[in-house]
Amino acid sequence: MQASEIMTSPVKTIGPDATIEEAIEMLLSLHVSGLPVADADGRLLGVISEGDFLHRAELGTSKRKPRWIEFLLGPGETAESYVMSHGRKVREVMTHDVVTVGSTASVNEVVALLDRRGVKRLPVMTGDQIVGIITRSDLLRALARNLGSKPVSPAETTDQAILDKLLAELQQQGFASPKSLDVTVERGVVTLSGEIFDERQRPALIVAAENIPGVTRVVDKLMWIEPFSGMAINKAEGI
Repeated sequence: MQASEIMTSPVKTIGPDATIEEAIEMLLSLHVSGLPVADADGRLLGVISEGDFLHRAELGTSKRKPRWIEFLLGPGETAESYVMSHGRKVREVMTHDVVTVGSTASVNEVVALLDRRGVKRLPVMTGDQIVGIITRSDLLRALARNLGSKPVSPAETTDQAILDKLLAELQQQGFASPKSLDVTVERGVVTLSGEIFDERQRPALIVAAENIPGVTRVVDKLMWIEPFSGMAINKAEGI
């Protein structure tokens, strides 16, 4: 899946000469937390977001560092903070260093960028033109569309097919060895038995079983081996 498949498009933008009052009105009316700033030709210039309005003189929240720090940093730092807290135009308070993504980027690349750069939105670019935007809400919508969307044939939901898929999943993921488990399937009900050596394996095994198409219920009969005493503790329960 590519960025172009999950992005919101066309994207609402705001011009750099708009007032911050206009920007705030747009954010509130569109129920969004940020807007790309673009010129008349659609070229991306920056992003304006709720975070740019946190430290404002009007709210009494403008930031100022101690005098000795201002002395060490020089007048530029103080001047920049003053513009952020008193600026009246979008171009004066927007974020200029914008993280973007290409329209053909994979969803994996999109999520990696959001995580690594700590941003909430990614303008999607084709050349120097903004063609869309991806937010966490767009990712949630893509997830909702894909949950359970794959059709499953009856042959894929037989007890043997369920067992084969579950054992293959456990082998691939590596958090529990199928050799230490006794897994049975009867009429779509998966029973998990055997030994685990870390309680965190229990929910992982249950989730793995629940995600196999055709599974109607998971019965937990796993035995946790306490690592220090070697005692077996049964916390089995039907789910």
